[in-house]
Amino acid sequence: MTFLFQLCDSTVFQKCLKKQMLQQCISDAMILARQYIVFKFHIFYDAKEKLFNFQGHMSALILVIILSPAGIRHSHTDIKIPDFTDYRRPDVVNPSKSSQESSDSRRAFSYLVTGATAVVSVYAAKTAVTQFVSSMSASADVLALSKIEIKLSDIPEGKNMTFKWRGKPLFVRHRTEKEITTEAAVNIAELRDPEHDKDRVINPKWVIVLGVCTHLGCVPIANAGDFGGYYCPCHGSHYDASGRIRKGPAPLNLEVPYYEFPDDETVIVG
Repeated sequence: MTFLFQLCDSTVFQKCLKKQMLQQCISDAMILARQYIVFKFHIFYDAKEKLFNFQGHMSALILVIILSPAGIRHSHTDIKIPDFTDYRRPDVVNPSKSSQESSDSRRAFSYLVTGATAVVSVYAAKTAVTQFVSSMSASADVLALSKIEIKLSDIPEGKNMTFKWRGKPLFVRHRTEKEITTEAAVNIAELRDPEHDKDRVINPKWVIVLGVCTHLGCVPIANAGDFGGYYCPCHGSHYDASGRIRKGPAPLNLEVPYYEFPDDETVIVG
């Protein structure tokens, strides 16, 4: 070990550094250091405090270990640099030629590609969203059942006919002039569910309501009850000829669905 320290401090070691013979000197010193560490490790462990006092010698030892041939990395000069000439535009292949002359055309091409990509992306997104929304809409058979067309000429004046619409009974009533006058004269302030007759009908001659009692969902009887409209025998709810609750436990008037008259003889509900 003393020989190793003397070698690091010797004039010969310094001359080797100056004459660029550092690698050979380091290799010899490293061989000695490794042999010494393998066979005399217990001596290093017992004398570690004494070695730390020799800062100059330890610096030389660290220098020898760090700069050993095993830690030297040589540059790789055999790597083949890839050639991207086939992927370059013809205007920029020549490195000695200025690319400013073709900047406008290259910029226009970039804008064209970007714009086309944006248009295609927006169209694809629109198609995807449309198909997704359409998949949640009602099918054709369901839409067919969502509307019902009724021929009004088949219903005589003063009578009521029941139809099935969306799985529920639908009441279509052809009112007389007396019923129209009576229902229009009702004081809405006295009603449980205040609603004027003109707000429940489009054509005063025709009253179209769902035949479902607003109490517990029973089916009322037409042309019955204390008010000549509809009567639910289950719990005694009485409705007038406009479908408004007048007596009994029902809290609301009979529901009026959406409907329209394409002509005077036909009504479409739904």
